[in-house]
Amino acid sequence: MVSRYGISIIGGGRLGRSLGRSLRERGWKVHSVVTRSQATAKRAVRSIGGGRPSSVISSQVLLPPVILIAVPDSAIADVAQQLAAATWPQTGKHVVLHTSGALSSEILAPLRRLGASVGSVHPLQSFSGVGSPNLEGCIFAIEGDAGAVRVSRSMARALDGQILLLDAAAKPLYHAAASMVAGQVLAEVEAAVLVFSSLGMNRREALRALLPLTRQVLENQERLGPRAAWTGPLARGDYRVIEAHEQALKSRPAEFLGAYRALNRLAARVLARAPECALAALDRISLDSTHSPKAKGISA
Repeated sequence: MVSRYGISIIGGGRLGRSLGRSLRERGWKVHSVVTRSQATAKRAVRSIGGGRPSSVISSQVLLPPVILIAVPDSAIADVAQQLAAATWPQTGKHVVLHTSGALSSEILAPLRRLGASVGSVHPLQSFSGVGSPNLEGCIFAIEGDAGAVRVSRSMARALDGQILLLDAAAKPLYHAAASMVAGQVLAEVEAAVLVFSSLGMNRREALRALLPLTRQVLENQERLGPRAAWTGPLARGDYRVIEAHEQALKSRPAEFLGAYRALNRLAARVLARAPECALAALDRISLDSTHSPKAKGISA
């Protein structure tokens, strides 16, 4: 049986609103929602469907046993200090969690010294701010004190999520991997869209051409595994094509060629059956490309 708790949420952004709404729908009691202004707090409460709006961390906000800090990473330490300076209705009985993927519970140490059980719970999901993403099956990365871990597990189970228990020191590596398949993949796709647009396609046409290709590769990886899904000149060992690509990308801003080279090297390391041979061949191409003029008849 999943325990249901009373909770106050500090932060009314995409993640705070989405988690608050999902938890309320699963029987959790949303007590207060705190943002920088009363107006934004009211909007967050309307989105969540429950809770009292507040622009300050008062003793009323601290009445429920669980406090969820859902603010940007750069603001967590300041919120922790505000909580430490607040008047708590009772001590030693609260669980305080933050939702950062990269930071550990150590940033909440001032609250641990007051007797709170502190931890972090990070849903591995993209929150666009439009509606609530389906969290069923979503990974919830959890770490912290025993009481905080217990509440975090209940939260994940209430939302039909999967639990990944981490050491505090592993948070940055975990979040780096997550960022690679979220923000960095988006940057890759957008770069390809810009190249296609430079060839005469409008943006909609470029997306229509590229997104199905991306989806198919990911579906193939899920169905067949990474090596069977891997395609392109490096997978075939066609280094002459890679050399032509590098020459063509010299017409674009330097980051395009830098990313292309780095991604090829990463693919060689994690996908090639003979990584060192593939990396050596890529090194030779990059060295030759640096000392040779732009190939004729190639444009981006």
